[in-house]
Amino acid sequence: MATVSQRPDSKLSLEIRTKSVEQTLVPLVTQITTLVNHKEAPRKSERTVRALIRVGQAVNLAVERFVSVGESIADENLEIKHEMCDACREARTAGVNIQRLTDMKTDELGQPKTFTEKTSMIRSARQLLSAITRVLILADKVVVKQLIRAKEKVVTSLNKLERVSSFTEFVKGFSQFGTEMVELAHLTGDRQNDLKSDKCRAQMAAARSVLEKATMMLLTSTKTCLRHPDCEAARRNREGVVQQMHRALDLIHLIVTDVPEINGQLSQSQMNGDSGIGLAQQQTTTRKAMREFDDLVEMTRVTLIDASMQEKLSSALETVIETIQDFTDSAYTPHDHREKILQLCEKARLELDILIRIGASLEGKISSGPNQELETAIIRTCDVSKSLKKQLQDTTMDQASEVFRSNEDQELLTSLQKSGEAGKKEVVDELSVKMEEHSEQLQEVCKLLRHIAATEPLMISSEHVENNLKYLAPQVILAAQSLAANPNSKIAKENLEVFSDAWETQINEQSVLVKDVNEKCSGRMDKNMYMSLPRPGKHGTTLKCPKPVKLDAEEQAKIAKLGLEMKLITSEMDAETEKWEEPDNDIVKRAKNMSSMAFSMYLFTRGEGPLRTTQDLFQQAEYFAEEGNKLFKTVKEFSQMVPCGNHRSELVAYLDKIPTFCQQLHFTIKSPTVGKSATFNKVDSAIQETKNLMNAVSKVVTTCFICSTKYNIDYKASPHLTHKWRAPPQLELRSNGSDTESVKSEGAILKSSSFQRHMANLNAFERF
Repeated sequence: MATVSQRPDSKLSLEIRTKSVEQTLVPLVTQITTLVNHKEAPRKSERTVRALIRVGQAVNLAVERFVSVGESIADENLEIKHEMCDACREARTAGVNIQRLTDMKTDELGQPKTFTEKTSMIRSARQLLSAITRVLILADKVVVKQLIRAKEKVVTSLNKLERVSSFTEFVKGFSQFGTEMVELAHLTGDRQNDLKSDKCRAQMAAARSVLEKATMMLLTSTKTCLRHPDCEAARRNREGVVQQMHRALDLIHLIVTDVPEINGQLSQSQMNGDSGIGLAQQQTTTRKAMREFDDLVEMTRVTLIDASMQEKLSSALETVIETIQDFTDSAYTPHDHREKILQLCEKARLELDILIRIGASLEGKISSGPNQELETAIIRTCDVSKSLKKQLQDTTMDQASEVFRSNEDQELLTSLQKSGEAGKKEVVDELSVKMEEHSEQLQEVCKLLRHIAATEPLMISSEHVENNLKYLAPQVILAAQSLAANPNSKIAKENLEVFSDAWETQINEQSVLVKDVNEKCSGRMDKNMYMSLPRPGKHGTTLKCPKPVKLDAEEQAKIAKLGLEMKLITSEMDAETEKWEEPDNDIVKRAKNMSSMAFSMYLFTRGEGPLRTTQDLFQQAEYFAEEGNKLFKTVKEFSQMVPCGNHRSELVAYLDKIPTFCQQLHFTIKSPTVGKSATFNKVDSAIQETKNLMNAVSKVVTTCFICSTKYNIDYKASPHLTHKWRAPPQLELRSNGSDTESVKSEGAILKSSSFQRHMANLNAFERF
């Protein structure tokens, strides 16, 4: 449906902002166009007359049915009843008029009368389209109201969780909060897919991502705060999470209503940003400024260069150079890159001066027009601009490569964990300074990525990741300080682990962003695609297949959380496989294939993707297990090349778990089932076993990469290749039969891989 602006004392906007309204109107527009564009002949044949009469009657009948639905919606929603009834009345009148205008009578001689009322037909068609659009947009207010109501429930529950003072209250409150968050996740996911605007879809994906990640952090930070009420760091840790969730909820409100909440957490300055979350003000990006400059330069072929154009060109170039200061002023930009950027800026000024001088010399001449000299100056200016773009892209990618190559994140997180467990507050404070510096460097990369991003969704993603890094770094530090103040607390330790996991996930998302921005700038957005289902006649079972069934909404809701856990592992797997410089070796190919299959099984838990029935899922799981056995054999060969030591022992230990998980998955698939309940239990078990196998494979691939890098093992790759950082691919761009942005339209909220374990422990709070 369409998003409507709920502004008081204003007329209803007829702007169509969603796909569903647009698609609903297409058939009506087609039929009306047929009527309006008919040939105006002096006389019409009986066949033509009958056709026009049938179309007019069909339009009127369809309008009548449509209006009946609109009136029933009005009866159920009193706040829109008056407007809806007016729109329905107008639509019904227009439908009747169209039928009347197409119902041509015969004259005294029995011949059809000439159709001379085309103007009236056009007027009635416009009236009908306007009225139908109003009905659709008013009906969408009901959808918006439902989403806002779900959001308000989450806000109310979140406010209650802020005020809880005992574990018992928190257990009850968080259970209700989780249910309401799942409902909101489904509604916002549907809305995100329906929005026409790339920017709105990306913003919705950003807000949903914040809520998804913050839910687990809210759980553990609140537990820590309740267990250690006197710990200032724990209290600030929870407050930071709650504040971030409120901002995301306010952004959702803004997207669906186009009006910010009066008492919302989202300030006007934040709403001006691309992502809508976090950054203080909207800034012109370098790529946008350079595009405007290039357009002006190209336009001089037509307009030539008068005084006004000279001012525009100079101003546009100064804007470009001003935005480039984020590159040259960055402390992390290498000196040679900075020098090249400054040289190209000066060269651009010089070429523009030449272009303006040539253009000024042509002004006022009687036969003035573009000549070869002016054309050469335009080409030279555009070439410099192109070189500058390439240099800025190289600078950004080099910064990103450098920060990921250093791999400081794991070392910092491990040190914070150990120092916190040892109660070394001074060491934690020292590591906090390093963590802040590292976070600033990562944020700097995001800022540069936003400047060179070629699409608005990528710009929004860059700002979203930057904001998350800015928010998460202090939260990780506060979690570590809480643990250092209470080194024997299991809850504080668990809390730091959750925030550390969130940081690692964010780093993986940033590496995805780096790869996507680089590929888009280079004109390459190809993604590896894998067969999700086994081919007919292969990998099947010899037993008689059970009747394929589809899960209902309640059953899908039960397995949604488990599916989301599997999606997180899938994301981690892709991040690991794409670190390999030789992506075509057998380990990487099989791991990617398994990741793709696991992702399609995750989509099944949401009722999406290529797997439509339970039988499809079981076939996919069987093929997945077979691929796991093949990966085991491949990695077994690789392990023989690893020197004896701790790394090899660790690899073998992880590897030996794979056959067991594969066998368990096979047993689950082969087990006979009778009845709907048994089938659902089998689905649940199959997804659980798939998740376990995927987790083991992820650890194996990670250990293989460590061994390959440390011992310089070039496994089934060209001799000249060396191991260096590569950004992982974007999971969300896999084809799943739905509109994927964004961002990445993300899954439902509550996807943490340890969520079920935490929920199982909720009733045991009092033991700690």
